[in-house]
Amino acid sequence: MLLSIYLKELKDSFRDRRTLLLTVFLPIFMMSGLVFFYENMVSSGEGETYALAVDSNVSKDVTQIFSGNETIELVNTDDPRKAVEEGEALVAMIVSSDFIQNINEGKQADITLIGDSFSQNSSNLMNAVTNSLTAFEKEVTSERLRAEGTDLSVIQPFTITKQEVSDEEGSMFLLSFLVPLILAISIGVGTAPSAADLFAGEKEKKTMEALLMTPVKRSTLMLSKWLTIASVGVITGLVTLIVLAMEISLFTENLKEAVSFGENVYVIIGISLLLTIVYAVFIASLQMITSILGKTVKEAGSYSAPIMMLAAFPGMIITNVGLNELTFKHFAIPILNLFSQFKELLMGVVDYQHIAITIGSNLVIMVIIFAIGRVLFMKDKWVMN
Repeated sequence: MLLSIYLKELKDSFRDRRTLLLTVFLPIFMMSGLVFFYENMVSSGEGETYALAVDSNVSKDVTQIFSGNETIELVNTDDPRKAVEEGEALVAMIVSSDFIQNINEGKQADITLIGDSFSQNSSNLMNAVTNSLTAFEKEVTSERLRAEGTDLSVIQPFTITKQEVSDEEGSMFLLSFLVPLILAISIGVGTAPSAADLFAGEKEKKTMEALLMTPVKRSTLMLSKWLTIASVGVITGLVTLIVLAMEISLFTENLKEAVSFGENVYVIIGISLLLTIVYAVFIASLQMITSILGKTVKEAGSYSAPIMMLAAFPGMIITNVGLNELTFKHFAIPILNLFSQFKELLMGVVDYQHIAITIGSNLVIMVIIFAIGRVLFMKDKWVMN
């Protein structure tokens, strides 16, 4: 009886165009945008140039400073500031006509950079210009010290070398934030229509009373509806992950190289699928509660909206937390543990203790929520009105 009701509810759910759209097409759209955005990000702007406006009368010695930087394209103009304001260049460089002469004579020489710090491209160009000028500054300083017979170690007593704890690409940290975020949103949005229709929708259409009068036990009826919501969530999550994996492997180059798990690839894929299923089951319980409490589909949708909004907050918390800083609480708190676990997996780390904590905590909370939902469903106050 349970299987028959479950299959009927599942079939009815996928007859709804909203469910089909949110379960299949939304994840494809969201993950496609994510994949191509990060493919562009990982490429690090290879071959891209930025326009730097300089005065038409600037000396060749000044322009020679940027000859080694292929990302800087010099634009000669009579008014560099105006060129930036009109969008002809990203940054303007104002240099006095006696700039090189002052340097040769040991006098103060100034350069002014005009740009928009709120623009990513403008900031990148200003950093590139600053780096080139800094290198030129060191070269001038070295020549002056050599001319005076001073050892260069006087101004550079030691060197600093920075190394990352992880050898993975920095963009993988951002990817480890967006993948679980999109996954959580997709599952939440995908299950919402089915959850609202299966409980609140029955009450709104006045068909719940007829269902309760059948020989089927309430617990069986509730379990079949819950399994339907969970199945929709699992399908949505799996579609999201499959689309992600296919697009990375087929349509990207740089991102494909960055996402490399070595020998653990199949283990990580398996764990990711398991986490998706567990999270979908957990969300199904929450969505079921909101639908039982709602008297109409619209009211149930209002109750479930905060659940989808919750997915954004754990992501903000976990973004600036390193792998070696993750503790028990990061894997014990539902939703937060999804971000924490994917952060490890996408960085190629497989910690079975953390996986057990994540799955165990989600299942415990799910059972508690399911028990609360059963208590509500057993009372006519919540299912008849």
